Amino acid sequence: MFSDIKAKALVACACMALASTSLADSTADRVFRAIADDFISDLPTFSPVNATLLGEHSGDALLDQVDGNARRDRQALYKRYLERLGDVDPDDLSRANLIDAELLRNELESNLWATDVLQEWAWNPIVYARLSGGAIYGLLARDFAPVSQRLDSAASRLQQFPRFFAQARGELQTSRVPKIHAETAIRQTQGLHAIIDNRLLPELEALDPASRERMNSAIEIARNAIAEHQTWLEQEMLPRASGEFRIGAQLYDRKLAFTLNSPLSRREIRGRAENEYIAVRDEMYEVARKIYADLNPYDSFPDDPDVAFKQVVIRAALEQAYAQMPERDGIVQLARESLSYATDFVREHNIVTVPDEPLEIIVMPEFQRGVSLAYLDPPGPLDRGQSSFYAVAPLPEPWTDAQVTSFLREYNVMSVHNLTIHEAMPGHYLQVAHSNRYPSTLRSILYSGPFVEGWAVYTEQVMVEAGYMNGDPLMRLIQLKWYLRAITNAIIDQAIHVEGMSREAAMKLMIEGGFQEEREAAGKWIRAQLTSAQLSTYFVGFQEHMDMRKAVEKRWGDEFSLRRYHDQALSYGSPPVKYVRALILDEPVPRQESEH
Repeated sequence: MFSDIKAKALVACACMALASTSLADSTADRVFRAIADDFISDLPTFSPVNATLLGEHSGDALLDQVDGNARRDRQALYKRYLERLGDVDPDDLSRANLIDAELLRNELESNLWATDVLQEWAWNPIVYARLSGGAIYGLLARDFAPVSQRLDSAASRLQQFPRFFAQARGELQTSRVPKIHAETAIRQTQGLHAIIDNRLLPELEALDPASRERMNSAIEIARNAIAEHQTWLEQEMLPRASGEFRIGAQLYDRKLAFTLNSPLSRREIRGRAENEYIAVRDEMYEVARKIYADLNPYDSFPDDPDVAFKQVVIRAALEQAYAQMPERDGIVQLARESLSYATDFVREHNIVTVPDEPLEIIVMPEFQRGVSLAYLDPPGPLDRGQSSFYAVAPLPEPWTDAQVTSFLREYNVMSVHNLTIHEAMPGHYLQVAHSNRYPSTLRSILYSGPFVEGWAVYTEQVMVEAGYMNGDPLMRLIQLKWYLRAITNAIIDQAIHVEGMSREAAMKLMIEGGFQEEREAAGKWIRAQLTSAQLSTYFVGFQEHMDMRKAVEKRWGDEFSLRRYHDQALSYGSPPVKYVRALILDEPVPRQESEH
């Protein structure tokens, strides 16, 4: 049933392996490539759902086993891979394979630690909502195989929903579940019905009568399982959910180290963020003062304005951008228009090579909503030629007019342009398209969050500096505001989880310090509770990208150009910036000590 798809995946793996071995011929390199190829082949063993999303389809009919036995089996497999890595002398590896080996070691040790110590399987019900939603969405979002074949796999997974949710309920310890996680899981689990309604049902005509009958039976089984789990979430878990969402200094620091894979420590990040916070607000004032002066030519400004004066001027200038609001149901269309504009701009200004991989703008699936307004969903490294999705969430129907206005002030026309730069062009979409061309499939799978998010923030600045939106100072002001958001993200991320920062203090920093609207800040407070370490990736990645560019500009001198630099920086995949810097500047590859 899956032979054709698996063959394509294996051919892709083989092509990647051949390309990689051309870079090195040592015994150690060959041994490591065998380890890497085995790891890729084991992706469905670790998680069939995630393997599907990565483009490895041999386990498409399977739904993850999430009980204690399966967890222990995965841990044992992670440890065996670490043992195999330990037998490879890193000094005998090529630079490319040494980086991949470092990435694989970090991934294995991170997964072991997350399972044994962080233990989200016991207290985060969102894990199971995302897996069950991704199990069906991942099969239907892209045409990697005939629709009848993908629907057959979907039916198999739907039939396993009762077992999956029963295992989830057996693992979740309700007293450890934070209330905010319980509430979010309830909303996302309810959204599973929308995947069935919007993704599955419209495709049933493609099935023969027997397959359609099987699918209808599977849907009924799944809906009953979802309803049972929904009842348990609402009546059993939510009333008992009393866990602490703050993970504390010890867990946070370890998770941050795994997530960032960066030489920057929590304290160094905080110091940089606080310095940047002051500098960016001062730069916003200088831009805002010119905007304000154009509107009020007879007003004067003090030579040494205090913080309160700067605050008023910046807010007055921002009001000019907020006045340009999209319609309540117009954000998706505005995103489409901004994508076309940004793509033309990148080409005209020779900023970076524009890929031709397909990109679609879609309405965000319901099971993914509740964390951010938009995201970029690229195809898996093994699903070559498939579309990337720039997903945008519609505004929640229950919102009041005041809430809608607050949100649309934040996501005004200039902000949606900045969002499109970040998520699509030349941000995530372009970067991931370049990354997936790198010969190492392993490196594509083990991408670095700070590299990816940092690149997206970096491109916001690059575009504005190149004159995006005809050099409109309002665009520069909005871009600086978005960068200020990345800075405050990094501050509240650690302040909330390590220092116990309250909602009131976080909201004040975001609204007063970061000029965010109430709806944006409220949403970020929820996100900060649901996640840890991830909100720091934007600022840390940007800082590392800027440090790298400055070093390369100094080294290349008159030979530096944006397109040459950007194309080369993106040519190595998406590993942590420290590795890309070492490759561009021909410096030693950074190494880290293994814990095992």
